[in-house]
Amino acid sequence: MDMPVNVPVDHPDADTEWNDILRKHGVIPEKPPSPTPMIEEALTQARELAHEHRLESKDLDELDELEDEEDEDFLNSYRQKRMNELTEIRNASVYRQVYPVQKPEYSKEVTDESQKTWVLVLLTSSSGMNTESRVLTECWRELATKWGDLKFCQMAANLCIEGYPDKNTPTVLIYREGNIRKQIVTLAELAGPKTGVRDLEKVLLGLGALQHGDPRLKRKDEEEEVDEADKPKRSIRDASKTKGASVEDGSDSDWD
Repeated sequence: MDMPVNVPVDHPDADTEWNDILRKHGVIPEKPPSPTPMIEEALTQARELAHEHRLESKDLDELDELEDEEDEDFLNSYRQKRMNELTEIRNASVYRQVYPVQKPEYSKEVTDESQKTWVLVLLTSSSGMNTESRVLTECWRELATKWGDLKFCQMAANLCIEGYPDKNTPTVLIYREGNIRKQIVTLAELAGPKTGVRDLEKVLLGLGALQHGDPRLKRKDEEEEVDEADKPKRSIRDASKTKGASVEDGSDSDWD
């Protein structure tokens, strides 16, 4: 009876002629396939997918700027897609204002309406608008106009909940499908008195009330920042000359 022979192998995964002989006779297992081809294939697919969807984040104006760089039919397909999205948004934007709500109609205007869309209720200070209530009231108007497919309501806190502490205002109640999905008490968890529309949009994105691909999320101030960055900056020498000229002019006028 043949006895198995133990053959010492220092590096069984190495590509050597000796290892090939041992693998052929079953002394060491076959070398596992290299992951490199699979990784390269995955990277290629990722690049192709990224190229295919390279225009996903572009709005109509940005698409127009690419006329000389992109295939016309491909560009037109995205233009049509953007126009369809804008039409859909316009048709869904049936609210577009802040709705004052009274307690007797709360169930109908808020709870029932949340079966159709997201409903956001702002409870403001009852003893004259405190600073944070004023800040959020301004944001509410802007949000209601911008996100007309969501319903924004507002009422004094004590008219909604008897004895509600004024120190807890403003309070935001966010409804969907008849339930409160989120409650924000004062602006402490946001940015305090510096809270802006962007902060509230982040909350709505987290809840799924807004979608990341929505063209309305594109910030105008970002475009303004880009424009500002493109402006030529004056050199220190130019600034010094201007300053010197101003001082000189000023000294003449003072001592005439």
